[in-house]
Amino acid sequence: MAKRDYYEVLGVAKNASDEDIKKAYRKLAMKYHPDRNQGEKAKEAEDKFKEAKEAYEMLSEPQKRAAYDQFGHAGVDPNMGGAGFRGGPENFGGFAEAFGDIFGDIFGGAGGQRRGGQQVYRGSDLSYTMEITLEEAALGKDSQIRIPTWDTCETCHGTGAKPGTQPKTCSTCNGAGAVHMRQGFFSIQQTCPNCHGSGKIIPEPCTTCNGQGRLKRQKTLEVKIPAGINEGMRIRSAGNGEPGSNGGPPGDLFIEIRIKPHEVFERDGDDLHCTVPVGLTTVALGGPIQVPTLGGSAEIELPEGTQHGKTFRLRGKGIKGLRSSYPGDLYVHVAVETPIKLTEHQRKLLKELDESFRKGGDKHSPNAKSWTDRVKDIFK
Repeated sequence: MAKRDYYEVLGVAKNASDEDIKKAYRKLAMKYHPDRNQGEKAKEAEDKFKEAKEAYEMLSEPQKRAAYDQFGHAGVDPNMGGAGFRGGPENFGGFAEAFGDIFGDIFGGAGGQRRGGQQVYRGSDLSYTMEITLEEAALGKDSQIRIPTWDTCETCHGTGAKPGTQPKTCSTCNGAGAVHMRQGFFSIQQTCPNCHGSGKIIPEPCTTCNGQGRLKRQKTLEVKIPAGINEGMRIRSAGNGEPGSNGGPPGDLFIEIRIKPHEVFERDGDDLHCTVPVGLTTVALGGPIQVPTLGGSAEIELPEGTQHGKTFRLRGKGIKGLRSSYPGDLYVHVAVETPIKLTEHQRKLLKELDESFRKGGDKHSPNAKSWTDRVKDIFK
């Protein structure tokens, strides 16, 4: 398949400036980066990502771009002796710089960005597990949690240096916060091992904060639990994670929901299930019984001869999930309860009742009759 025009790939005009080309590439790289595209469209996104990368590599270098403008793809194809193709490190810088910016945009600067000559790092995310009841999950609630935070040290006013002293510029990186290492054709930038990216060295650290310039505290955070939230879901609280380094943005706080086991109900998505014990005479004779719901009690009518395990469905008595238009249902499972601790009179009555059942034949126990027939078929 013939390659598309590089300008068309990036969506820019042939007279576009270097900055316009860089911006166009960053936009496409962020859109089609493999880490942002999973599932069915992953292969298509990967191909477009590679196509945009190739186009930028060629158009970001003046020599390659001039050759491409004059000769087209043949001018930059190494297999065809393209005059504009060079594999040395002198042509790697522009692409590496742009890709580094994109990497920072995609991952929130976790890999480090540059600001004022220093390495800037996004703060780490924090995780908090909150346990709530089923009723709170269904109806929502406003809650408060205590999380760690960092305050500027009042002794050194955030410098990290002992009062009366000042931080000094790191001699290893000359205040840049990063050092360059050359490996073959590649020049690799790494965080300075001496100042750890700050660009500064503190000869005499503040004794209050041990040179960090900040102190760990606790703060109270208001959290709104939305109605319908389910087990394992997370609530993101932006900017309430750990602070960034050298002026970098803070991380986020993720609150993971755990729902306590309920004494009556079990949740299945938006539906609820409960088992209701019912006496022997009630299921035999039929009649109304009271069943629990999250909003109070409800009444259902048992037909005469209701069997153990029979399920009744109450529409709309479940939970309205976060992404649901209507609430789920409540499923009531009947559990026939065998009477215990009988008196002699009760035993006599039950024996008389049993005799009456036996005289009536199979019509009183249709399930037992069919079960007996199946057993006989097995041993024929």
